[in-house]
Amino acid sequence: MTQPAPGLVDVAAPRQQAAVRAVALLLHGGRDRSMQPVRANQLAVLRMVPIARRIAAAGHGELAVVRLRFGVRGWNGAQMSPVRDANWAVEQLAERYPGRPIGLLGHSMGARTALRVAGQQGVRSVAGFAPWLPAHEPIDQLAGRQVLLAHGDRDRVTSAASTARYAEQLRAGGMAASFVSIRGDGHAMLRRAALWHDLAVGFLIGTLLPDLLPELLPDLSPEPLPDPLSDSAQSGRAGTPNYLRDVIRGVARITI
Repeated sequence: MTQPAPGLVDVAAPRQQAAVRAVALLLHGGRDRSMQPVRANQLAVLRMVPIARRIAAAGHGELAVVRLRFGVRGWNGAQMSPVRDANWAVEQLAERYPGRPIGLLGHSMGARTALRVAGQQGVRSVAGFAPWLPAHEPIDQLAGRQVLLAHGDRDRVTSAASTARYAEQLRAGGMAASFVSIRGDGHAMLRRAALWHDLAVGFLIGTLLPDLLPELLPDLSPEPLPDPLSDSAQSGRAGTPNYLRDVIRGVARITI
């Protein structure tokens, strides 16, 4: 039986391709195992729509924002169905927008997928929201990428502790990774939806189009990213006015 094909949904595709300076690709969640086709009205797909729209609005026509619709709903063991789809999507976007940096943002299974394919040429940054991260997930493909991992502390679907451990593994390997713990929210990212959306915008704009940051965060000083292994990169708790600055600067651990 032929597996359903993935698809790309343009959220922000500037009319003049020359105006595009960077690309953001969003990947939705799914299931451990399922060969059922993905539908546009499924909740995991719909959850990425407002996030994509917020990112598009912040990009001011210079950021192409695209949502990937996986072919099937499941990871499906060794088949790694969404990884194949995401590799295809990154290749398509690199061909469409040659030379532009690409940022990835995924939720749940989509976050695991984004982290797996982030080693592709052209990918600059990757964010995983409430990621599904079983033991022994690889990290080498993330060398040279800036990584954001965020998890609600009331998530009962995927493990915040596993996400924190993965971030620690990345930092131990000398990679730039921030872990954000979001108080009071669960897997669907709905209780504090605006915060998740702002986090997505701040990270992707900050890593792909940093010259737009003065408008997004007027008082953000242009400090270099700290060494992710240094004491200066450690932060226990950041107030809401400061957390985007800490994320963009690469602070290792943030609670909001």
